[in-house]
Amino acid sequence: MKIFKCLTAMLISVVAVICFAPNAWAFCGFYVAKADSKLYNQASQVVIARDGNRTVLTMANDYQGDVKDFALVVPVPVVLKQEQVHIGESKIIERLDAFSAPRLVEYFDPDPCIVNYPASEAVPAPQMPGGAKLRRDSNSLGVTVEARFSVGEYDIVILSAKESNGLEKWLNRNGYKMPKGANQLLRPYIRQNMKFFVAKVNLAEFEKSGYQLLRPLMMAYESPKFMLPIRLGMMNATTAQDLIVYVLSPKGQAEITNYRTVNVPSDAEIPVFVKNQFSDFYKSMFQTAYTREDRKVAFLEYAWDMGSCDPCSAEPLNTEELRKAGVFWLNQNASNNVFITRLHVRYTRDKFPEDLMFAETSNRQSFQGRYILRHAFTGNASCEAGQQYKRSLPQRFEQESRTLANLTGWNIQDIRNKMNLTMSNVIPSQSPLISFWKKVWLVFSHVF
Repeated sequence: MKIFKCLTAMLISVVAVICFAPNAWAFCGFYVAKADSKLYNQASQVVIARDGNRTVLTMANDYQGDVKDFALVVPVPVVLKQEQVHIGESKIIERLDAFSAPRLVEYFDPDPCIVNYPASEAVPAPQMPGGAKLRRDSNSLGVTVEARFSVGEYDIVILSAKESNGLEKWLNRNGYKMPKGANQLLRPYIRQNMKFFVAKVNLAEFEKSGYQLLRPLMMAYESPKFMLPIRLGMMNATTAQDLIVYVLSPKGQAEITNYRTVNVPSDAEIPVFVKNQFSDFYKSMFQTAYTREDRKVAFLEYAWDMGSCDPCSAEPLNTEELRKAGVFWLNQNASNNVFITRLHVRYTRDKFPEDLMFAETSNRQSFQGRYILRHAFTGNASCEAGQQYKRSLPQRFEQESRTLANLTGWNIQDIRNKMNLTMSNVIPSQSPLISFWKKVWLVFSHVF
């Protein structure tokens, strides 16, 4: 049997299908691409709808092996009854992913001879407003079967345990082959009196359902604990694991309280050639930021009221979709009180030794990972303002190349080559408006 790598910890990987929406216009620019979860080979996704002590947790699932080998063990704070567990829809998680993904936007410089703005300034960007047989010796192992039921294609058992050795033996005897190190990782959950949600696939029900892939599992419960147990996801992990958490709240942003959370680098103007390499750009940019933060922070990629977006990479979820995402406090004005926080955690056992602890806040400040392409005007522009604008472009292009190199760690000369940027067009040789000493000093600001 295989145990999921992430609770998340449980989810081996998620490669979301793009839910593509047409270009959505915002001010003078428009959305052109997004960095969704499909960029990562092993990215688990979890949706948490939370209000007070009430939680609806959805675990995305794209298990790649034979479904008969599927096994899921998740620590939960309470004993769950059958009516508290439900089968979710994968497309809802895909919609959340598409709506909140970091995005690339384009702007086009107007004719400088018609629109009068300082040539040295950037065009202003818009403001961001189951089926194992139970053994008779459970009691002798200190394991109690609290509940047993089936939901959709899953057979589910809820367990409590007195000690980790007994729980590990019970799981092994009942067909859940725990990897090495499980005993040590299970022990803290037992000390916290947490229960264990254990699921396997009912093959007959799975074949009857007609689905090709296992569907997400949802669970609803009341508990003051607002956390995700990620440590079980590290048992078999040989590399860093990516986890994307979508928190839906009627209040505002959600925060991770036991690790520092920082905003992903955003609102940077980068060279236009990145439009065709946005996937490579975002992965490199994220890895660079992750390394600079010593690999032990969570990144905020998106925070916004669900009722709007700017620019929109996908339409906001409607009332029905929000309910399917677990939002239980909806009224007639559903989208007015649903705030989405997208957190991206890349974790390893040494840098994230604790489970993720969350808190709701009343902060409704908007944020998005957003990267700007600004196309230069290519018309005649023969007026004086147009000539000044053209003379300003080489320095602007150089700044874009430096920004891209700093964000990604890419070689700046390779970037300049892709932009066809050379010293001759960074420092114009003939320009009566630039004093000779300024040309000399300008050299010191360029690193070749």
